[in-house]
Amino acid sequence: MSADLFTWPEAWRQPAFRRRLGVVLALLLTLAAVLPRFFAWVQARPGTILSDPLLALLPARDVSGLTFAVIYLGIALGVTTLLPRPYPLLWALTAYLLLHLLRCTTLALLPLEPPIGLIMLRDPLVEQLFYAAPAPITKDLFFSGHTATLLLLALAVPAGWRRWVLFGTTLVIGLLVMVQRAHYSYDVLAAPLFAGLSFWLAQRLIPTPSAK
Repeated sequence: MSADLFTWPEAWRQPAFRRRLGVVLALLLTLAAVLPRFFAWVQARPGTILSDPLLALLPARDVSGLTFAVIYLGIALGVTTLLPRPYPLLWALTAYLLLHLLRCTTLALLPLEPPIGLIMLRDPLVEQLFYAAPAPITKDLFFSGHTATLLLLALAVPAGWRRWVLFGTTLVIGLLVMVQRAHYSYDVLAAPLFAGLSFWLAQRLIPTPSAK
């Protein structure tokens, strides 16, 4: 039986589904509580400025408004598509948790300074929920979380026009954060690798059960 065909009542009757959903939600809440201190530590460390020939080819512009409009429209499309589909939603939540764990690992291992010419990209929602710190967070660079999140949603939704729209928003956001100089091109180009790995691991950790 396809994962898309499971309804919430069918999935909720399965103890394994309820247990996995509860664990993932609890871990996401725990991560949300820990991230502010982690990002404050990341911001306080000295890092390396990278040479980026691809970034140098792009104009530098403040595109914050367009960036967050695309991001939140993409997230809204992904979430509303996944809500009626319990197993794809659980995969997406699990992959999102894994994605953040991988990103925390790469941020810890690769201290970087923001690109020269950074134009501050301000996201009031994320700063209030995750990045609450005395100073703006600019060193959360490798890899691009916004790009990876949108691609993860594209992988999680069923094949069709929604997936193609989310692929498109992924490309647009990858370009916009480079124009903003909020990320190196390396951060954006690496994001699909980590998003794909996270979603692949999530599906292996939570296989679709057979219908009974």
